[in-house]
Amino acid sequence: MPMPKRLLLLCLVFTALADCPAFVSRLVAEPTAAELPPPRTEYYGRRIARTMHYTGAPWLVRESRNREEEPQKLLDALAVKPGQLICDMGCGNGFYAVKLAQRVGPKGTIFAVDIQPEMLDQLEVRAKRYGVRNIRPTLGTVVDPKLPAGKLDLVLMVDVYHEFSHPETMLRAIRKSLKADGRLVFVEFREEDPDVPIKPLHKMSKRQIIKEATANGFKLVSQFDELPWQHVMTFVPSEKRPPEPASNGE
Repeated sequence: MPMPKRLLLLCLVFTALADCPAFVSRLVAEPTAAELPPPRTEYYGRRIARTMHYTGAPWLVRESRNREEEPQKLLDALAVKPGQLICDMGCGNGFYAVKLAQRVGPKGTIFAVDIQPEMLDQLEVRAKRYGVRNIRPTLGTVVDPKLPAGKLDLVLMVDVYHEFSHPETMLRAIRKSLKADGRLVFVEFREEDPDVPIKPLHKMSKRQIIKEATANGFKLVSQFDELPWQHVMTFVPSEKRPPEPASNGE
């Protein structure tokens, strides 16, 4: 029995879209609340901040950010190379994803991961405005960033890790996504500096970052201390695999 024309057309359209990596990434099903482990409120003595809502996204692209945070200095310090595969974790509306995409060039790919589809919608608008085509919007979950295993040169987390509700699960997923020499970079507002005008809940100390990263299978390889407000700490996977998370997070 021949297939109705309308159904055939729908099948052809879906097949074409399924070949688009961005479309596939956005199709990932979000687990139900019953399927997720309970979120943490504290981790290694640190209170976990709530995730920034997508309605606050304009703050991420505020005009003063270039002066306050000097993002170009951070990007230079990352030493990104053309052709690299990089993840902008918690990408929001794409402030860094677009800049990274321009640096890796057409042979590179930026996996722009966020748990809010509204953020990814704004990212796609921004990427189109700048003519960037090598960003892969990826709808992750609070426990799974949906990254390819063993492929990434760099995972960048700018002012986002302190909001992870399942930090140990996410760090283990990130570790699996990195190449053997891949880097994980934490960028967090300095808790040690009272002059940084950010709420304490959204700051982290160097000591705390090191404690949590090393507990989850990473070792510190470098620090960059030239930004006005933020720590930049680079880790690589350690030889020793991390133990399974303890129920109390310590």
